[in-house]
Amino acid sequence: QVQLAESGGGLVQAGGSLRLSCVVSGRTFSMYAMGWFRQAPGKEREFVAASSGRTGGTYYHDSVKGRFTISKDNAKNTVYLQMNSLKSEDTAVYYCAATPSVSQITTAEGFGYWGQGTQVTVSS
Repeated sequence: QVQLAESGGGLVQAGGSLRLSCVVSGRTFSMYAMGWFRQAPGKEREFVAASSGRTGGTYYHDSVKGRFTISKDNAKNTVYLQMNSLKSEDTAVYYCAATPSVSQITTAEGFGYWGQGTQVTVSS
């Protein structure tokens, strides 16, 4: 069983930064693709960023390119989302997700394991 636990959310002013962390249980973390998704009130869950477990490739939603960075620390079984230049429209609950698959890692349907989410609120 794979379990994920996010942390690092909070309230920040527009233009500020936050770093989200997600600790993953399991011994094959290095082979997992990891993703970050977010869901704002009244909206569908949307893809934010993903890191391929096998190739190390990273993928971003256009709205966060150049501002957010996803990274993995295999020694700590942890994936991070560094968020800079935050905007009010980044306000959402952010979810960490994991999958042993190599396909569809920019869609929620591609992930089978999810964390509980952490709230990020950006004040303007």
